[in-house]
Amino acid sequence: MRNDKLLPMIVTLVSLLLTAMLPAGARTNGSAKIPYPGGKHYMYRLTLTDKLPSLHMMSNPLSFLSAKALERRRRQGISVDTLDVPVAQQYVDEVEKLAGMKVVSRSRWSNTVVVRTKDAAATDRLSQLPFVSDVRMVWVSPDSIVANPPRPKYHTEIEQRDTSIHASHGVAQPQLDMVGGVKLHERGFRGQGMTIAVMDAGFLNADLIPAFRDINLVGYADFVVPQSRSIFTEMEHGANVLSILAINKPGVYVGAAPDAAYWLLRCEDQQSEQPVEEDYWAAAAEFADSVGVDVISCSLGFNIYDKPFTNYYSYWQQDGKTALISRMASTVASRGMVLVNSAGNNGQDPWKKIGFPADARDMLCVGAVTPERRNASFSSVGPSADGRVKPDVMAQGSPTKILSERGTLTSVMGTSFSCPIVAGLTACLWQEHREMTALQIIDLVRSLGDNFSHPDNVYGYGVPDFSR
Repeated sequence: MRNDKLLPMIVTLVSLLLTAMLPAGARTNGSAKIPYPGGKHYMYRLTLTDKLPSLHMMSNPLSFLSAKALERRRRQGISVDTLDVPVAQQYVDEVEKLAGMKVVSRSRWSNTVVVRTKDAAATDRLSQLPFVSDVRMVWVSPDSIVANPPRPKYHTEIEQRDTSIHASHGVAQPQLDMVGGVKLHERGFRGQGMTIAVMDAGFLNADLIPAFRDINLVGYADFVVPQSRSIFTEMEHGANVLSILAINKPGVYVGAAPDAAYWLLRCEDQQSEQPVEEDYWAAAAEFADSVGVDVISCSLGFNIYDKPFTNYYSYWQQDGKTALISRMASTVASRGMVLVNSAGNNGQDPWKKIGFPADARDMLCVGAVTPERRNASFSSVGPSADGRVKPDVMAQGSPTKILSERGTLTSVMGTSFSCPIVAGLTACLWQEHREMTALQIIDLVRSLGDNFSHPDNVYGYGVPDFSR
């Protein structure tokens, strides 16, 4: 289940609030399904025993980390270690010597690769490789998928009647004021010099809508297998999140970090919900590390998968170190980045708890509140299975103002949309305190919460005041 991807909706449609965002096919209005291209396929995650053939690369870190990434680490006193070294290419080559096997994803932090094949019984062959310690099926192709519909039409101008032109930040002013964001911006901290990666399922029309053209877009990448022909024709969710962060239209809509630079990373497959998406997530986070990103804003999460992977996780596994995605999320700060992830929208369903990787350590898990600072009923709760306070902080997510994939201002609901408010202002705060490490910034944001003296597992450390 996609635990944090609500379709944008007008506030009056509260009754339509779901615990998961509908797949892209849900916006096709009954489009016919097509057979899965290429027939039945499977993916297997291989855990490798070591990195010995590639350890020599540590002497030349520029071969796998950018100068910007190394400078970020130098500033925080973080050394390159074996975790950073890429998966051994020699092992990849050996896997691909097996008939019908293709390595389609890899993770240096977990020392794993994902293999795609038509062989439904590949476990035995793969397990016999001497450098493979574990083989796990993580994806089965669906019988059919829904083809993306034509792109929706969009407005070339934001209609002034939909805005509050008397406020410097337009309709975004109240949601930023709640967390001290406008005051922080007025002091000159708007994200300049900071780089934010948005990890999501797609960024529909973000390449066409004029209001997005002023964003400092460094680049984009797709980690889903197979890759989309364009991340800008996929799900609208990422574009909605991006608007909360980056739009810069004074008096109309100003985002949380309008002067930051942005990477757009697609790591969620809306056609199915299976464990391989944890591998996509890891690959995207590692890419963000390698290009020098400072803050990751991620409004994705998991706790239920499609067949045959139903009942894949239980609550007791929410310790930040069991699920692959949570282990990778717990690694982010040690590489010098801050991960800000949505808590999830399961507060009203039987699961109730935060999703994976919101259980990760050393990150900021964000829940949603109303304009009155009351906990949104759908916002997922903690604690983690090992007793840590979750969520960490809260921001307005019931509702949040966004610029839609149609270029119009509207209101949406979900922790997906409180998350980027915190992510953007975390980048602005870090701009003000560049001497701090990722771990120090995480602790600082928590300390700014209005519930810091008595944190709980509904409201966390509370709504932070970034202007403090």
